[in-house]
Amino acid sequence: MAIGLIIIGDEILSGRRVDQHFPKVLQLLAARGLQLGWAEILADDPQRITATLKRTFASDDIVFCCGGIGATPDDHTRQAAADALGLPLVMHEQGKINIQQRILQMGQEAGQPADLNSAENLHRLKMAEFAEGAALIPNPYNNIAGFALHKHYFVPGFPVMAWPMIEWVLDHHYADLFNREPHSEQSVFVYEAAESALTPLMVAIEARFARVKVFSLPSVGDARRRRHIELGVKGEPVQTAEAFEYLCAELKKLNVEFSNS
Repeated sequence: MAIGLIIIGDEILSGRRVDQHFPKVLQLLAARGLQLGWAEILADDPQRITATLKRTFASDDIVFCCGGIGATPDDHTRQAAADALGLPLVMHEQGKINIQQRILQMGQEAGQPADLNSAENLHRLKMAEFAEGAALIPNPYNNIAGFALHKHYFVPGFPVMAWPMIEWVLDHHYADLFNREPHSEQSVFVYEAAESALTPLMVAIEARFARVKVFSLPSVGDARRRRHIELGVKGEPVQTAEAFEYLCAELKKLNVEFSNS
């Protein structure tokens, strides 16, 4: 099982907006001792969204999906989720009530009575149409809920709504996973070395330490540090410490220059 993130919106891919969800979700997960396993950015393409969700629904992953759950013509996520599971799109009664309450509240704030039967307000109710069997995700910003299906959690694209909704899901459904796997990370800077020359060592470390992963981050250098590779290990703390000691010993044998990162 991994935790995944899907970000939907033409505006992200065109550059009209800069995505903020990815770094924030990393932060929300890290605060709970969790890590993101994968992420994808999709256009407002119903066929591609449906195909992606069909694939992820077939996995055992926990998936957060941001964007595309409104009621405008470019919002396809609600229908795509239903299509991916072969389920009908139906009105969620509590979701409908939430939207109607929001409409009435907006009318009161504007000093004008709201007509729940106007064409505009009836159209807004589409935001409560979800795949049959969906559960609601509360939206503390405006009470217009997101929805949950099969460990997939669909929230709006607006950060002010999406982020507290994601936090709610984590805290209410996955608290048992928090800090379950202790994690540590150690690395060194290796100077003027080819990554290919270090690859056998990386392979050997992962073969020797089953609960450790090796990472290698090459850099062409800058005014502060010349060309280098940040080479490190991460994973279960005890094995990580052992793997790091082994890494440093083997680098000395290779007679390459390195320093603490």
